[in-house]
Amino acid sequence: MTTEFALPTDAGIDRYSAVPMYDQLRQLILNLIEDGSLDPGDSLPGEHRLCELYGISRTVVRQALAQLQVEGVVERVKGKGTFVARPKVAESLVHTLSGLYDEVTSRGGHVHSDILRHERESADDEVARVLEIPAGSPVVVLERLRWVDGEPWSLTTTWMPDAAGTHTLGVDMSENSLYGVLADFGIAATSGVRSAEAVIASPEQAQLLQIASGSALMMLRSVSRDAKGAPMEHFVAYHRGDRSRFEFRLQNDGSSVSLSVVD
Repeated sequence: MTTEFALPTDAGIDRYSAVPMYDQLRQLILNLIEDGSLDPGDSLPGEHRLCELYGISRTVVRQALAQLQVEGVVERVKGKGTFVARPKVAESLVHTLSGLYDEVTSRGGHVHSDILRHERESADDEVARVLEIPAGSPVVVLERLRWVDGEPWSLTTTWMPDAAGTHTLGVDMSENSLYGVLADFGIAATSGVRSAEAVIASPEQAQLLQIASGSALMMLRSVSRDAKGAPMEHFVAYHRGDRSRFEFRLQNDGSSVSLSVVD
């Protein structure tokens, strides 16, 4: 539940300062967030109230709020107001072989998974191609709704060759790392390829992720290989665009990056 915070007026807005008034208001709000006076989800006073508090025009207020929105500091919800944004998780899942569980727990967060499906099935042509096995071969599929710190974060479907996936059957994957479970049986990823693509949420995905249908999602596709070079798992994950920020680490060492243009 959000609360409205009464901004202090003692700091004031200095009309004679070389710093634009909109930037003074922006900095005032930033200071309150940084010192903990404003928490994620708190509601800011409306534009009219901010004008009254600081004796400034609506244009100044809108400039300040617009800049904070661009910076990802606040969220403006039509018909409801302006709120302190919840911080996004900086995920390095594209350029590393780590999973969401390891990425989040490394910063002290908590990951929980609702298990939507965990069973054997026959590999269709696409899964068989990626895992380099004959079509119709048994695979283990694990479909999860991933929660990060109590919020729905992503929808992930993972396919594993039966030799690897069989070790996960019977294991409670709601609180466990998939890579951690496989590692207990000597199965670890040593190489892989991942791609990221912007998509929009289907009504079914939106309902599970608690967002509006048509909202932005980031789709990750991945195949990981073991020490022998054989595919050990393949996943497709849909991450909420308003909660995730993917980081790419670049260096001038001859590493190659491919860009696929989709018509």
